[in-house]
Amino acid sequence: MAETQPLSPDPNNGYCPQTKIYHSLRAAVSLPPLSQPLSIVDYTLSLLHSPTTPISGALSTTHFLIDAATGHRLTYAAFLRQVRSLSSSLNSLYPSLSKNDVAFILSPPSFHVPVLYFSLLSLGITVSPSSPLSSPSELNHQIELSKPAIFFATSATAQKLPPNLPLVLLDSPKFISMLEAKASGSATNVVVNQCDHAAILYSSGTTGKVKGVVLTHRNLIAVIAGFYHLNLSYKEKAKEEENGVYVHPVSIFTLPLFHVFGFFMIIRAASMGESVVLMEKFDFLKMLEAVEKYRVTYIPVAPPLVVAMVKSDLVAKYDLSSLQTVGSGGAPLGKEVSEEFKAKFPHVEIYQGYGMTETAGAATRTIGSEEATRYGSAGRLGENLEAKIVDPDSGEALPPGKRGELWLRGPAIMKGYLGNEAATAETLDSEGWLKTGDLCYFDSDGFLFIVDRLKELIKYKGYQVPPAELEHLLQSIPDIADAAVIPYPNEEAGQIPMAYVVRKPGSTISATQIMDFIAKQVAPHKKIRRVAFINSIPKSPAGKILRRELVKHSLSTSSSKL
Repeated sequence: MAETQPLSPDPNNGYCPQTKIYHSLRAAVSLPPLSQPLSIVDYTLSLLHSPTTPISGALSTTHFLIDAATGHRLTYAAFLRQVRSLSSSLNSLYPSLSKNDVAFILSPPSFHVPVLYFSLLSLGITVSPSSPLSSPSELNHQIELSKPAIFFATSATAQKLPPNLPLVLLDSPKFISMLEAKASGSATNVVVNQCDHAAILYSSGTTGKVKGVVLTHRNLIAVIAGFYHLNLSYKEKAKEEENGVYVHPVSIFTLPLFHVFGFFMIIRAASMGESVVLMEKFDFLKMLEAVEKYRVTYIPVAPPLVVAMVKSDLVAKYDLSSLQTVGSGGAPLGKEVSEEFKAKFPHVEIYQGYGMTETAGAATRTIGSEEATRYGSAGRLGENLEAKIVDPDSGEALPPGKRGELWLRGPAIMKGYLGNEAATAETLDSEGWLKTGDLCYFDSDGFLFIVDRLKELIKYKGYQVPPAELEHLLQSIPDIADAAVIPYPNEEAGQIPMAYVVRKPGSTISATQIMDFIAKQVAPHKKIRRVAFINSIPKSPAGKILRRELVKHSLSTSSSKL
């Protein structure tokens, strides 16, 4: 009888030829036993108070939140007092509000939102934040899905909500008094299990009707644990590089706090004792002013902001010397843009990551200066995660260098879609694999490359054309500020690639010039054959191109074509 061969993942890329599964090359991070009652708030605060966190002994003097517009600051000690006070106030003012209830939140970024998140999560209440820009029909759909017990909004957003539930206005004197109330001990007696629901976040809806993604406390603990333990070694390295002087990290959030990127990043910042500059409304120049004023060291961004920093001539007017890192996520960032960014900002490392609402945030990322030079890559597989690359037609799992749908498995993967068993079964298989819908490949060193959404591939005479590849080429043209590529119906070819282009101010670049430029760099089936000029590219809050809106536009208007 032949001996069973031991499983042997390739140390260079983590691929195991026997199982056809990719394993993380990162050191495994231990998680608390699943049987241990623990909320994401308790876990985050345990990390914050850990001796390995540089500010653990200085919570009363270290600022957690900074208002970009006013300069108002909130220390960690004051933040934690407000969380305890709000929890106590909610218990006394809303006694029917209990563990596992859902709180629907509709608010722009402010100091009150992180306080509210931490308070509700510590009480075992599921937070369900939505975009303040959502339409009434979108909000109605989300409210029907989540079935909230209470609303939290502002005086500007409350009018969008139905009047049938208790409503707390975050900008009202009542809420301020709730933050200042004396905390009682009863609010902290709630037992929260790791498998309890922590959040219902809404998918972008770019590939269908919006779904409610259910994330548990365990999902968030897994994500935060990975970030915390990996960053410890890099903080030590930063100390050495600064001659023993610890440089306190300050980030500025251009991200919406209702989106998974902003949601988990605010929890991540708290676990590490970092300072966060919040902008109520994003403005590019005000962001640059804030980086200069508050000596920001890190900006988590969506790719359009990286493109803006590369293209804008106004950046040179600001002192950005404090900036050390830009972390790009939410959508693929092209190799050309990454190289242009590094040429313009040689002192800034640009890290890329990949994740989804369904993975509670980052699933892959680049770490360290060496990995940061892998331009165009979304990084290596995160801690405690496994992956497959699966041929969409045959279902066969593929080795490095082969393109297929990315599947992921691990403790950060969502519980499922709220109230939608069919969509959950379609996305999560019986073995726990999440089918991402993204066409990807791993290279021989274990770096992930995102080709495009499977459902967004353009089918030109049977050939597959990834829109993202053409968009990256278009964004490399100096006269173009932004661009998007969509499928346009064609009787002969089925579909042809069509580009929507935003010219830079003063540019007179023509459709023919654009099509000629691209034609010289791609195979014939990838040539752009139709161009339209537009004032701005419609995007989701995470920076993803809303192609469906452009498809509708293309069918109702004329454009230059070839």
